[in-house]
Amino acid sequence: MSDIKVPEMGESITEGTIAKWYVKEGDRVNSGDVLAELETDKVNLEISAEESGVIEALVRQEGETVSIGETIGRIGAGGAAASSTGQSGGTSAAEPEQSGAGAGGEAKSAVAAAPAQSPVQAASDENARQAAEGTPYPASPAARKLARERGIDLSQVSAQDPIGRIRQEDVKAYSEHKGSAPESKVQLTAAAADKTAESAASDPGKPVERRKMSRRRITIANRLVEAQRTAAMLTTFNEVDMTAILDIRKRRKQAFQEKNDIGLGFMSFFTKAVVGALKKFPLLNAEIKGDEILVKQYYDIGIAVSAKEGLVVPVVRDADRLGFAGIEKQIAGLAEKARSNSLSLNDLQGGTFTITNGGVFGSLLSTPILNTPQVGILGMHKIQLRPIAIDETTTVNRPMMYIALSYDHRIVDGSEAVRFLVVVKELLEDPESLLLEG
Repeated sequence: MSDIKVPEMGESITEGTIAKWYVKEGDRVNSGDVLAELETDKVNLEISAEESGVIEALVRQEGETVSIGETIGRIGAGGAAASSTGQSGGTSAAEPEQSGAGAGGEAKSAVAAAPAQSPVQAASDENARQAAEGTPYPASPAARKLARERGIDLSQVSAQDPIGRIRQEDVKAYSEHKGSAPESKVQLTAAAADKTAESAASDPGKPVERRKMSRRRITIANRLVEAQRTAAMLTTFNEVDMTAILDIRKRRKQAFQEKNDIGLGFMSFFTKAVVGALKKFPLLNAEIKGDEILVKQYYDIGIAVSAKEGLVVPVVRDADRLGFAGIEKQIAGLAEKARSNSLSLNDLQGGTFTITNGGVFGSLLSTPILNTPQVGILGMHKIQLRPIAIDETTTVNRPMMYIALSYDHRIVDGSEAVRFLVVVKELLEDPESLLLEG
């Protein structure tokens, strides 16, 4: 028998949420088969079987939060599982504790003394353990968390599970059909009080859909609030005449595609321009570490990408050493991995500066929020024809783009930020200079 455990996922990640089980109790699996998908703050990871056998138990359910190294299920030998029950299906997982393997102390020794143990008995032991720890109403972690959020007394919730364990669905059903427990029996948390007030103030006849925030969305929200709380963030603006870049793309796009097997987009121009400007204003390629400033001598540029679960920022490594084709290929590869939810932690860590393009969604102007601990982020926007005065008597329509630089005023002065943005503008309006400056 072997335990299905949450693997190590990098030093910055200590827990995750089980997004989906691909197996059920009683299923036969082979070594290497994907068993579950784990959602973390940054990426989704697959948990695979380390050996072949039969799924004896799924200890943790979908939606529950689990820690690194925690056992979330067990795999047993197929023959032993079948002979112990004489049945097929989910009830074949009968003896997860008899072998004595794994941690569990005295409680597990007592369980092992039983000649045969069914899943119902195993769950009863878990219920007893919870009761001994001061939880009188055995419930899954997800159920306890939801009950706290909604201010529900678990003693009022009926379990549909035949083993008597309260699950998340039971709490939801109680909340929807019977309402919360009286305040005299349970102290509402701030979140539960807010929801109660919201419910009382709204028209009960109007439909409302509640959606649980994903772990990644919660992390994004926390990081954005933290960035605004800790950094002295300020934004400066400029505009770029995109005529020259559009002309180059028009003349060179087909040849570039045929030669490099990748399209010539705008991001390679902006990445090169940013690198050129960072070389002239290195404090925008730094970060604050305590009372020190770490000025980085390399250029790993983060490119914000919109994915299903929210914005992610994969990193183009050593952008100063790449040509236009190399940058476009890296960006295309990272964007595809983001859309297929296959980014690794290495793809997301260690950027020194970020570029975000709201123009693809039609944004004309915005103030991007810093991707901490970075101290600078460049925002691109929609290209729009606008009348531009060439001289006192001549006005022409030009394809213009507003660009925005948000920066941390703690180490970047306003004059540096403004001049940085001017350099970006000049390099973009004279694309040939990118070969020299970028």
